Order: sequence, then C-alpha cells, then structure tokens
Amino acid sequence: MSKNFKSRIIFLDLMRALAVLMMVQGHTIDTFLADQFRTYDSSAYNVWLTIRGFTAPIFMFTSGVVFTYLLRLDPKPFFENPRVQKGITRFLTLVVIGYLLRFPTPRVFDFSLVTKDQWLTFFAVDALHLIGFGLLFIISLVYISERFKVNEYFIFSLGFLFFLLMYPFADSINWPNFLPLPFAAYMYQGSGSLFPFFPWASYVIAGGMLGSYLAKNPDVYKSSKFSYRLFALSGIMIIVSVAANQVDEKILGGTREFFTDGFSLVFYRISILLLLNGIMAFLSVRLSNIPELVKNIGKNTLLIYVVHVIILYGSAWIPGFGMFYPHTLNIAGSILAAMVLIILMIGMVALVEFLKLYRKRKLATAQIYN
Repeated sequence: MSKNFKSRIIFLDLMRALAVLMMVQGHTIDTFLADQFRTYDSSAYNVWLTIRGFTAPIFMFTSGVVFTYLLRLDPKPFFENPRVQKGITRFLTLVVIGYLLRFPTPRVFDFSLVTKDQWLTFFAVDALHLIGFGLLFIISLVYISERFKVNEYFIFSLGFLFFLLMYPFADSINWPNFLPLPFAAYMYQGSGSLFPFFPWASYVIAGGMLGSYLAKNPDVYKSSKFSYRLFALSGIMIIVSVAANQVDEKILGGTREFFTDGFSLVFYRISILLLLNGIMAFLSVRLSNIPELVKNIGKNTLLIYVVHVIILYGSAWIPGFGMFYPHTLNIAGSILAAMVLIILMIGMVALVEFLKLYRKRKLATAQIYN
C-alpha cells in the first residue's frame, strides 16, 4: 500500500470482496448446474443469470477505480510516479497469467499436437487479459492528460466512448482477415474471446474516472453526500441507457438485443455499478472499520481468481472438477458446491495472511537478536 494511502476506503474494500465472491459463485454454478435447470421459464435462473451478468463489469470497474485512485493519489509527475511502473508490471503479470491459465499443452516447448480449437482457446481474451490492458489504457490516458495539459476527465471520457461506440463496428469486422489471431482476438468475440476490448475496456476506464475523482477529492467518501451523488449519477446513466437504446434501434437498425449485446447495455450496467458503489459508500459512512478478513479478500482477488479457475476448469497440467462433472448437479447441489468453494477461498486467504504475518514476526524477532 502506498504510504500516501493514509486510510483505506472501506466501500472499495467491500466492492472488491463482493466482486470476487460473485465471480466464484457464478463460475461454480455455471460449471455444475445441469442443463435441465437452465431455463428462462425459471424466475430463479433468470435472476441468477442477470446477477451473473454484472460480475465481470463489477470486477473490471472496481479494478479501474482502485488502480486509478492509487495512481492519482501520488502527486509526482508521470515519469516519477512509482505507480506507473507498478501498473505496467501489473499489466504484464495479468496478461501472462491469463495465457498460462489457457496454455494449450502440458509440453511447454512442443506444440506439434495442439489443435486449431486449442489455439483458439489459448488466444481467447478473458477477464485477466482485459483488466491488464485496461490498466495500461488508464496509464496511457493519464500520460496524454499530463503531456498535453488536457482535463483528465475529458480524456477518460474520450477513451470510454471510443471503446463503447466503436463496439458495433468492431464486432461486425472479421478481424482475422486483417490481423494475426492473437491480436484479432482482442478486437471481437468472433474467435471465442469472452471480453475483447470493445466494449469491455470501457468498464475499466469508467472505473478510472471514479478513482481519479476520489484521489482528487480526499475524504469525499466519508460524507453521505458522496453516496447521493452516485445515486443521482446512476439515475442519469439509466436515462442515457434508454436514449442509447433508441439510437441503436433507429440508427443502427435495432439488430442487437438490449440484454445481450446492445452497447446501451454498458450504460445500464454502469448505472447499476454506480448504485452499488453508492450503497456501499452509504453503509461505510456508518462503519469505522470492517473485518480484516474482508480487506484481505479484496487484496487477494488475483490469487482467488487463479486458484478457483484451476479448481473448476483445470489447466494444461492439472485437470479441473468441471472436466469430470460438467452440468451434472441440481440446483441445491450447485449452490452447495459454490458455498464450499467460497469457504475454501476464504480459508485460503486467511491462511495466506496468517503466514505473511508469521513471517513478518519471525523476521522482526531475528532482527532483534541480530
């Protein structure tokens, strides 16, 4: 943590913990729930599916908030700001881990038996790739703002709108005709990517705007007025979402469904994200602190992501449970599996933090006697 981070923002800790736990339960239930229970005639399934649709946006938005908050909290110029280097390192770490989780063969240097489908899976862009590049985009936008002395919110808004408004056009292009597959995968979903740049990077950049605001307005989150502003902004985004949907229908021909792939859906989801942040901020005003375990869950989101993905989906070297029991459990069994995995992840975080504390104490004791 930066030494300038004088006090933790409780509502961000709550959002990070919420994001990672929603991610674990969403992946687990989706892995094990039998096909006969995946019906739109079921209200419970529709509610779960709607909630799951917010999991990745919450994860991306919150990542943008936290990173930009820490980046802009340091008043040093761009090239002297240690958070810039940390951000670039984080970008590389996330992208490398993202590819390792999808590595196509256990033979590290032998790709002779890798099939076309395995290559497609390997190059598919997932949440870690997207968040990593999202942080790189934020760093680039901050640099442009400082270099040309342009209002930071204006630059962030341009970045947000670029990745959002270009989505319908980027998604209609067959990118492998113009780019090698590893690069084309970042442009659209056609090659199997779950989270290409368009429109998903807009969530990270939108989070960056809130993070910048928090850094430039210290302690603003300690007043209920901050929550009310987020509530009002959430309402405005709902109106923008409706207007964007009309544009999609009238100008773009209405070929996209609002709740699946319409770009107006991004505005709608961001409105809900702002509402959630407002609720968490409102609650945190009344809390002087939260359990250390909640903070630690938020701090270890990458560890939780990697471990739970390997448990569920496996890797080139380790098979996952989803390979043996895909779509085989009933509703109760799937919920139980999700609860078990959440408990395991919380236990893992508690153990990791305990070992860190033990190591610090051991080093401190050794220094005393030396």
